[in-house]
Amino acid sequence: MILVIMYMKVSPTKRQELSQTITSLLGPIRAEKGCGRCDFFHDMDDEYALCLLQEWETRQDLEAYRRSECFKILRGAMNLLAEPCETISCDSLHSMGD
Repeated sequence: MILVIMYMKVSPTKRQELSQTITSLLGPIRAEKGCGRCDFFHDMDDEYALCLLQEWETRQDLEAYRRSECFKILRGAMNLLAEPCETISCDSLHSMGD
């Protein structure tokens, strides 16, 4: 599995718009081939800090998603950010019980 974490800092005036856009994309992203997980979080201490967490079965599935319409919309929504998005991508770690 490939884990992708996107940390975002949105301006106060754009928070609702970005949150609604990302929320509307969750279902379509989850339906993409190879998507094992797609969750959206708001920081408990900072309502303008957001996180999108995704897991992909293979690097090929992730790359296909990055060419999709959903990803184009998500990239367009990044214009609402107060700071550049920080993206981390790595192979998922297995749980301690594995």
